[in-house]
Parts: sequence; C-alpha cells; structure tokens
Amino acid sequence: MSEDKINPLLCDPVSGMCEMPAGEKSNTKTAIPTKNKPVKIIYYTDPICSSCWGIEPQLRKLKLEYGDYFEIDYRMGGLLPDWSYNSGGISKPSDVAHHWDEASLYYEMPIDGNVWLEDPLDSSYPSCIAMKAAQMQSKEKAVYFMRILREKLYLDKKNIAKWENIAEAAKIAGLDVPKLKADYDDAEELFQEDLNLGKTLGVRGFPTLFLANADNNQLTVYGSKPYDAYENALLALFPEAKAKKFENKNSLSIFEIYPTLAPKEYAVIHNIAVNEAKIILEELFSKGKLDKKTIKNGSLYSKK
Repeated sequence: MSEDKINPLLCDPVSGMCEMPAGEKSNTKTAIPTKNKPVKIIYYTDPICSSCWGIEPQLRKLKLEYGDYFEIDYRMGGLLPDWSYNSGGISKPSDVAHHWDEASLYYEMPIDGNVWLEDPLDSSYPSCIAMKAAQMQSKEKAVYFMRILREKLYLDKKNIAKWENIAEAAKIAGLDVPKLKADYDDAEELFQEDLNLGKTLGVRGFPTLFLANADNNQLTVYGSKPYDAYENALLALFPEAKAKKFENKNSLSIFEIYPTLAPKEYAVIHNIAVNEAKIILEELFSKGKLDKKTIKNGSLYSKK
C-alpha cells in the first residue's frame, strides 16, 4: 500500500491491516514486561477496525486453547480522529460503506456498511476512551463491552460514537454506567498513553499484536492472519505451551463461553468448514435452541 493511498478506514484485506499514515518510528526496543503468565500480548485495536472484527475467530480460539499461557493487554489505536483528512479514496463517511461490505465478504464476518450512510461516526475516539473507562472497572467486562460495541456497529448499524449507544453496550456488559461516564475524563489520559506507547512501539495499523516472553524475546503479528500465525508466534516464545482442546459436549457448548458467534467463529473454533458451521447453527436455530440476527452480509447466533 503506497504512502499516498494510506487511509485508516481503507483496510487492505490482503495484508489484513487498517493502516495509519506513517509516523516517526522508535529504533529502541521497548520492554514488554510479563507478570502473571509466560507470555504477554499487547493488542492494538480499535472498536471500528473491520480487520480486527475479522480476527475475532482466531483470537477466540487462541484464548480457548492457550489462554492459560498468555494475557492480553488491549490498547486502543484511535483509528479515526476525525474527517479532516482526504486520502486513499476515502474523504467522507459514505465512502466507507462499500468498503466495509467488501471486508465483510473477505473475512466472512457479518458487517453492514450502511451505518456510514445512515448514522455515520465522526470519530472512533469516544468508543476508544469508553473502552479505557471500562478497563478501569473490569478488564474482563471491558473485553465483553468492546465485543458488544462492535456488534452494535457492524450488525445493528449503531453509531458507537454516541453516548446513548455506548451506555447501552456498557449496561449489557454489566458495567456501572454512571461510573463509566464519571471515569471518562480520566480515561482520556489513559487513551493518550495508549497512543503514545503505540508510537514508541511503531504501530502502523490494526490489528497489531506484540508478543513477549519473560526474557523479553518479542514477536509481532501484523494484520488479519490465519489461526496458525498466532499459534506459532505463541509457541515460538513459549514452546512448553500445550493446546487445551475445547470440551465440545454438544453443539451448544461453545455458547456457554461466547454468548454470540458468527458461523466463521464457530467454524474456526471447531476446525470445520464455514458452510458446515452454517448448517449446524441453522439447524439449532430452527429447533429453537438459538436466536439469530441476520443482516445483508451474514448472521450472528446467540444462546436463548
């Protein structure tokens, strides 16, 4: 992707990256301390990054199989500060709509790009800051909160820069909504720290995962990659790690861990073809065992 074509919302499916314009890169290697587990992952993402939505299947499987060996530090990237730039064929929100529909087909994850026509976001900063405020309450709930924000954005076409949509997602995630609002100003500073660390680490796009072990050996996985890329990076840093196979007691078992799943996620986790996953999920839905939300580019299934 040439420099003049880089636009943070014009994600490149081939590289699997939503790239930022080039900034100054630090030549010094930044230490990534591990604390509770053998491997630390710093994950640079953004609630509106379509490529990050594209790696949800791989990340969910990695947590299931190797969650005992790593912890993830979610850092916000600030993909869309505002609309004051004009580059790469995207100069206004409506330009993103078709691009997101294409990304949906490429990643086989449900995305409705029409949010950019119907209720476009003016920035991703509010959702990034809300995510930092959520982390102040609970890191686990914050991860669930970001998942809900993304479902609202990609499937419900909700503008997640608006407080009412952020608050609704926070409530579903079990967060204290008044506290989230009260923490918002302090969370702006935490978000700025993420942006500063991102510059130090040389983050150019999203998703970017920095992995480090106790000896501070580091590996980086850029963009949306097949599951093996994430697994191999982890194993290279901690060869003793053993995959914990998911105990699939029945077709619904995974929904006890992940309450909502797209067919691609179900397929990657169970190591089956996406079409096979669709058949299984559709059968469960027809029997009344699952709910389903269908949009123009796919479906999302949830436990009743």
